[in-house]
Amino acid sequence: MNMIYAQPRSAPPFPPDGVHQAVAASAIAGYADRALLVELMLTPKPGLVDRRNCGAHRDMDIRTFLASARAIAPWWPRLVEIGYASAHVATREALPSVRPAGVLCEQAMLRATGGVNTHKGAIFSVGLLCFAAGRLLAHGIALTRERMCREVAGVCVGLVDQELKGAQKAQTAGERVYFRYGFTGARGEAASAFATVRRAALPVYDRLRLQGVCEDMALLQALLHLLAVNDDTNLVSRGGIVGLDYVRAYARRLLWEGGALAPDGVEKMVAFDDVLIARHLSPGGSADLLGLTWFLAQFPTVDSDFPLIVVQSEASTQIAAKEDRATTFEALRSI
Repeated sequence: MNMIYAQPRSAPPFPPDGVHQAVAASAIAGYADRALLVELMLTPKPGLVDRRNCGAHRDMDIRTFLASARAIAPWWPRLVEIGYASAHVATREALPSVRPAGVLCEQAMLRATGGVNTHKGAIFSVGLLCFAAGRLLAHGIALTRERMCREVAGVCVGLVDQELKGAQKAQTAGERVYFRYGFTGARGEAASAFATVRRAALPVYDRLRLQGVCEDMALLQALLHLLAVNDDTNLVSRGGIVGLDYVRAYARRLLWEGGALAPDGVEKMVAFDDVLIARHLSPGGSADLLGLTWFLAQFPTVDSDFPLIVVQSEASTQIAAKEDRATTFEALRSI
């Protein structure tokens, strides 16, 4: 695994020419970009856009998501750099530093998709992690999953109270779900240091990868674990509590039978996909958390202050991104 660390606290974070800062931003942004592509290409995903079909959607397909990912890609390194530049701001006061860039990134997505919301949740969650990574690097702190998630939680302190509990009127689907059911969605997940990802998905993914299970199968199994526990506001928006409970129960039953790793696991995932499409249910919130799972999995788990810089070079990051996109375009040709 390529690991990214900062320089020791006793040294200036980066030299005046900014070379190491640019390399670090490029490496982190490469992970963010690939996380979106990995999640998109994973197939079969119940109710979600993938290489098999459009899921329970009529206004988007795999090409829409690919166009969205292209439009978002230039913003990932900028979010890291904004985090680096905001390191002097107290953690709980740092959110306004990154919000304007997040809005502009969303606008770029909407222009690329003709107004379709493909990656708003990913922009929020992965964008906050990129921002947090930049802040940690500026302070000379090694990038681990735990530290990045804790930094995001610190940045989002009070966010649920301010924007959900304090809202006078529901204006978005997420706010409507909160007012009716109390689910806090992406805001609550970020404020919890991505607790659902860290407790339900990452341990499963890590264990299976260590056992030699291929990335796709490990991700499908992790997705089932997310579907079994996540308060997915996208599902609630489409199917209410009944829809959410249906998907949870279905995922738990599949896990009891071995999940995607069962001999007929992939066939059962296909059947799950067909059922959710018929019911017009799309677990988009869980899809965002799955991409987040892959992103965080690229970072080490044990806190360390070793004086290392970025092990992965900028050139290797660019090569990996090109390889991922080449694989994506090859897959698109077969659709």
